[in-house]
Amino acid sequence: MMTAKLVMMMIASVAFGAGAPVASGLALTETELYFELNDSAGDLGIHSSIDGGPYVKLEIDDPRDRKLLLMTAHGKLARQGMTQFFLESAEPNFAQLSPAAFFKRFPEGEYEIEATDRDGNEFEASVALSHVMAARPGNITAAGVPAVNCDAAVLPVIAAPIAIDWDPVSHSHPTIGNSGPVEIDRYQLFVEVEGVKFGIDLTPEMTEFEIPAEILAVGGRVKFEIIARTSTGNNTAVESCFLLE
Repeated sequence: MMTAKLVMMMIASVAFGAGAPVASGLALTETELYFELNDSAGDLGIHSSIDGGPYVKLEIDDPRDRKLLLMTAHGKLARQGMTQFFLESAEPNFAQLSPAAFFKRFPEGEYEIEATDRDGNEFEASVALSHVMAARPGNITAAGVPAVNCDAAVLPVIAAPIAIDWDPVSHSHPTIGNSGPVEIDRYQLFVEVEGVKFGIDLTPEMTEFEIPAEILAVGGRVKFEIIARTSTGNNTAVESCFLLE
């Protein structure tokens, strides 16, 4: 799956808002912990992005105070200190790990993030994880042509200009996770053409975007991904492919 860590962001991102630092002497400026569903591939993962510091030890505990992560810097890295950490778990398909089994591993509730600096000072943040996942973006088209899965035997051939369009997401996923109210924080669109990658953040009101001509000029097979990100931080992604005429 394409991720925001690998692409050029064309609109300045707002703070991801999945969690906020608890008052302390050291600001943990980013404390994300969230689930990502690839509804096309049929897999789930847990992701985290933490910024702040410098710290030499990082710990994440679940709502039952069970340790999920313990990372400690040593030697020269400890003297230097760490300030940013990004985690993306393995994402086995549903035949290997069902959504129910996945969510049982990572229960809903408050997760504690704790960082420790070289002097032994501890700085904590709390992040709420929800099992409510957004439904997949539906009725996706590329230049008016219905989107197909990248594994389709025949991919549509489309001529530029190409605008990607989809229906707004307003409800939770019908079969995966818990049902409940969903508020979309933003959409993300990622496009990859023969190794050239492009990504953009879009407001909840923006459900159409024209792929820049410079990206399409590369020619060949195009893969694109739309992510619906909820106000609780969870992501639901759908992927599609087509060929350029």
